[in-house]
Amino acid sequence: MKKKFSLIAMVGAALLLLTACGTTAVTSSSTNLWDQIVYGFAQVIRFLSFGGLTGVGIILFTIVIRAALLPLMNIQIKSSQRMQEIQPEIKKIQAKYPSKDMESRRLMNEEIQKLYAENKVNPYMGCLPLVVQMPVLWALYQALSRVDFLKHGTFLWFEIGAKDPTFILPILAAVFTFLSSYLMMKSAPERNAMTTSMTYIMPIFILIMGVNFAAGIALYWVISNAFQVFQTMLLANPYKIIAAREAKVQVEKDKIKAREKALKKARKK
Repeated sequence: MKKKFSLIAMVGAALLLLTACGTTAVTSSSTNLWDQIVYGFAQVIRFLSFGGLTGVGIILFTIVIRAALLPLMNIQIKSSQRMQEIQPEIKKIQAKYPSKDMESRRLMNEEIQKLYAENKVNPYMGCLPLVVQMPVLWALYQALSRVDFLKHGTFLWFEIGAKDPTFILPILAAVFTFLSSYLMMKSAPERNAMTTSMTYIMPIFILIMGVNFAAGIALYWVISNAFQVFQTMLLANPYKIIAAREAKVQVEKDKIKAREKALKKARKK
């Protein structure tokens, strides 16, 4: 029964993916499921477009999506912080099993999984908000390119469905992407090469995509990543985390000094 259900789910996902690649116009009379989702997104943006300003609709739509994801993001942030805190323990376990044979790998993974369970860490939790946002971003892209009343909307200096001729939005999107990644990385007690490289690669990727995609998508990235910066400062302020960590280290140092002082006094007696 489980296999049958999994097969049906996979076929359904494949069909939905194929319909998501459509390029024909989407209207209220569109019949397939994905087109109805895209049109639903377009209608929500239209409803939020106060004064007929589609850009305002996209901004408010983005804020609504990000606000809805806040509980997930909060879980992800806490999980990431716990992951950072146990990195020294993970390195000790890895050093304990230097061999590359299957048995050593198995034992190492078992110990690491046990460590995760003890500290309530889910290494895959960091991907969940991104996985949730990807269909939303694709639906928005489709709405901007396939729904007429969005495609031809204008806001400030740009047309929503066309590329930003000034490159202001792609640049802002890249800047906020860098800031959000940098703030998340700053609080880490140890930085690995992958995290550091992604902090600089992702803004470049967003800049290139923003230049080539519709201005409405670049606007979504600007607001989404600006919201991420605000959210990080609110829920996981790196400066507060660093200060708390340094205070904890100082307390431990003071305890060691107090013990050493007490031992010296005891020896003198």
